Amino acid sequence: MKINNEMNNSNIRIMIADDDPGILDSVSIMLEYRGYDVLLSSINTLEAVKQELPDLLLLDIWMSGQDGIDICKALKADEKTKELPVLMISASRDIEGSARNAGADDFLAKPFEMNQLFAKMETLLKTVKH
Repeated sequence: MKINNEMNNSNIRIMIADDDPGILDSVSIMLEYRGYDVLLSSINTLEAVKQELPDLLLLDIWMSGQDGIDICKALKADEKTKELPVLMISASRDIEGSARNAGADDFLAKPFEMNQLFAKMETLLKTVKH
């Protein structure tokens, strides 16, 4: 029997796409602690998203070998993934402009507080149909 509380997020799948192992480790640990099912991607993010179909994508704008902006645009142009909420994260000064131009649903500048991340995630996840 599942207990219905804020920490019971096990049916919610979050994919983190970043080439920084520190970000992948720290964010995934915090999300798992909160009960989310966490998927990691550092290569072939577009294919990983299409294969796994997470409920939310945390997407770094600049990754070695991949461009988060191009990935976001491709996801938003695809009928199967266009409704997927995308939260772009970056150390870029122009994160807001880049994220909006890519079609992202929201953005967060690095470094960020985990509470900021959780607040943005919760807002975006309310739009997801489970």
